[in-house]
Amino acid sequence: MDTQKWIDEGIKFVIEYGPKVIGAIAIWIIGSWVIKILLKGVKKALNKGDYDESLKKFLTNLISWILKVVLIIVVLGTVGVETTSFAAIIAAAGLAIGLALQGSLGNFAGGVLLMIFKPIKIGDLIEAQGELGVVKEIEIFTTKLLTPTNKEVIIPNGALSNGNIVNYSTEGKLRVDLTFGVGYDSDIKQTKDVLMKVLTSNPKVLQDPAPSVNVSELADSSVNFAVRPWANVADYWDVYFETHENVKIALDAAGIEIPYPHAVEIQKEG
Repeated sequence: MDTQKWIDEGIKFVIEYGPKVIGAIAIWIIGSWVIKILLKGVKKALNKGDYDESLKKFLTNLISWILKVVLIIVVLGTVGVETTSFAAIIAAAGLAIGLALQGSLGNFAGGVLLMIFKPIKIGDLIEAQGELGVVKEIEIFTTKLLTPTNKEVIIPNGALSNGNIVNYSTEGKLRVDLTFGVGYDSDIKQTKDVLMKVLTSNPKVLQDPAPSVNVSELADSSVNFAVRPWANVADYWDVYFETHENVKIALDAAGIEIPYPHAVEIQKEG
């Protein structure tokens, strides 16, 4: 008798809720497909417009999250969960959720600020939060950098938008600040000519702004020269390393004394 009762209850449950569950599954499948189509349309529309890559990805991610939340609410309503009650529960738990997720909300607000004021964009070489790298992606809550050693660094947008950002790509050109020392017996004019020739013979060194070579210091054991080539952002490290190598070769060839040990000071512009 008890078995028959359970069977009857099971049949009743399937009859009552089966269509709702099947409908909810169908809505989820169709809704997910529709969301994909809509996102493709959004991406296509953004690609036609004059929007930078950072804004495209940010808006796409934001719209995707909104549509998924709407779909979940519709599915719950189909199963039988009262969406009004669902909304009331969310409203009642709003304060607790806000306190628990205040960091995430701050990161979201930071992402919005990054999109509005655009201090950075994808492909920029920046220094922020103690990290140096190329902006790989700006998401809703975080920004991803790719460091020169090919490591991915993820920075919360809240901290990024509220901290100092050094953008090396904004102007498109960087000055490479180097210092080389030669012996006191060396001829200053000859040394300057040799160093300048090293810079002007490198095709990656820009001629506008023009490179410069000047005596920067009369040190204890050397006369130091400030060597200042300019380079495109992408060529910065090539110019940096090539200048060191070529200066050593050129000074040796010219018979100009290089004090030993020779300290090379790298001065970064703030």
